[in-house]
Amino acid sequence: MDNTPGAREQGLPPLLIEAVSYAEDRHWEVVPGTRLIDGDGPAHCSCGDARCPLPGAHQAEDDWRSRASAGPGVVRRWWTEQPDASILLPTGSSFDVLDVPEVAGCLALARMERMGLQLGPVVAAPAAAGQVGRRLHFLVLPGVAAKLPEMLRKLGWTAGRLDLVARGEGDFIVAPPSRVGPYGFAQWARPPSAINRWLPDAAELVNPLAYACGREAAQPDRKPLRPVAAGSR
Repeated sequence: MDNTPGAREQGLPPLLIEAVSYAEDRHWEVVPGTRLIDGDGPAHCSCGDARCPLPGAHQAEDDWRSRASAGPGVVRRWWTEQPDASILLPTGSSFDVLDVPEVAGCLALARMERMGLQLGPVVAAPAAAGQVGRRLHFLVLPGVAAKLPEMLRKLGWTAGRLDLVARGEGDFIVAPPSRVGPYGFAQWARPPSAINRWLPDAAELVNPLAYACGREAAQPDRKPLRPVAAGSR
């Protein structure tokens, strides 16, 4: 991240530092999510659901979308009051996300780098409800969620064939360094920087991502999944 004065302060909780940095440096809206509670038996989600599918890393309030803010002062106050709250980044405004399995995403990422494509930040995170394994989230310009089915059709892929989903309006991703469950964390596969401040158009990334997802789906020990949006709890 950019070392903007005021965001990198010694002795502050890491989640507070990063949440303020997302708002201050990138002008992204953020909102605090649930948190993982340790120390009193097995780690569990603050939502109280013993079977929570995304423990410690989902929306904490019904009105989470309307509460989201890119104001550094507001964000600082939230994480001062809740230093362990997960960081949620709403999709559909500043960016959309192309969400793929980690293995396919890494294959596509290497190919795109060889091709010299412009890439935005990429998050590696544990799977949301309805998915398995870790995922890669490619940040792209907003608007792809409604267009993705037609984009895939033009590439020869029918709906449901690929484990490739767009996250747009009304959804969110979990931002680093949020903890997801007892053992997982959201991490940056490609961190935000001055180089990738301008996000790519999804049309530039869909082809290599679809190709990589298609290769993974063709493996005999893997079956295509139908991802469930992170915001649909």
